[in-house]
Amino acid sequence: MRKVSGKSELDDAAMPSLRDVIAARPHVYRHLKPTPLHPYPGLSELIGAKVWVKHENHQPVGAFKVRGGLNLVAQLSEKERAAGLYTASTGNHGQSIAYAARAHGVRATIAVPEGANPGKVAAMRGLGAEVAFHGPDFDSAREWVMGVAAAQGGCFVGPTEERLIHGVGTYALEIVEDLPEVDAIIVPVGAGSGVCATGIVAKTINPGIEVIGVQSAQAPAIQMSWASGKAVSADMNTVAEGLATRVPFENTQRIMRKYLDDFVLVEDAAIEDAILLLLEHTHNLAEGAGAAALAAAIKLKRRLAGKNVVLVMSGGNLSVDQLRRLLARSGTSARAS
Repeated sequence: MRKVSGKSELDDAAMPSLRDVIAARPHVYRHLKPTPLHPYPGLSELIGAKVWVKHENHQPVGAFKVRGGLNLVAQLSEKERAAGLYTASTGNHGQSIAYAARAHGVRATIAVPEGANPGKVAAMRGLGAEVAFHGPDFDSAREWVMGVAAAQGGCFVGPTEERLIHGVGTYALEIVEDLPEVDAIIVPVGAGSGVCATGIVAKTINPGIEVIGVQSAQAPAIQMSWASGKAVSADMNTVAEGLATRVPFENTQRIMRKYLDDFVLVEDAAIEDAILLLLEHTHNLAEGAGAAALAAAIKLKRRLAGKNVVLVMSGGNLSVDQLRRLLARSGTSARAS
């Protein structure tokens, strides 16, 4: 197995930088356009702050990660392209790699956990990737496909590869360019590529911008590792598959410890409430991870009062079954009240 080039353990000098993100822009914008950053008066009233939403749910695969995939695949060597890409995903990272692989004519194999979001699986297959189910969660699928890549001589792509971080950082550049007066950016955290990229960009341009990560309390391993300063594994029972990580990644932990101001946990119930609030106030469908930033803003509303706050809607790939369940629950609650 050949691991796609990039250091897995970073000293400060080797950490991804704003320069890396800027260099990724041509690879990203060759295929994508910048996504909208919209203010929403209803959310502003709810939080007591001036609230904008960064709509990464408007990407062609419905999530921010496609930016990283395009940057990474564009820079593969001919040998790596010929070997094919192997990765694991709960859905959005896999769609990113599938989309980028198709754009560059590279074969992709993606392992997903049993019970993965069927819409995301169908999207990956529709983009030409081979999808294999393995294990109960993301980490099980990742460990298995790493072995497959080794046996096949392919290139394994982890979810926190540096070139992925460089690519997804382009959305953070768009935020700061569109709203230079931003005070705080709240970012959902799964493996950590998005929040790391946001921290690198925001803190390099303006150290006064507050960067806040958010993870589900039902999958707290990344937050617990950040808070304790050491690797911590934890149970993973969240309904938000984009936040469903059971073990931390050393490179993103080191970047988060350097750039994050805070990292909060929110309950799955609060995330599901936030999905419905976003549907009501923005008329956009957010998946669980995509709604987590709003759940965090509600939790932190006293601290955010009067500030210019950006919520990253990282993805919109909510399944129809999940949406039906939430709407039914909402209707039941309304009748009960």
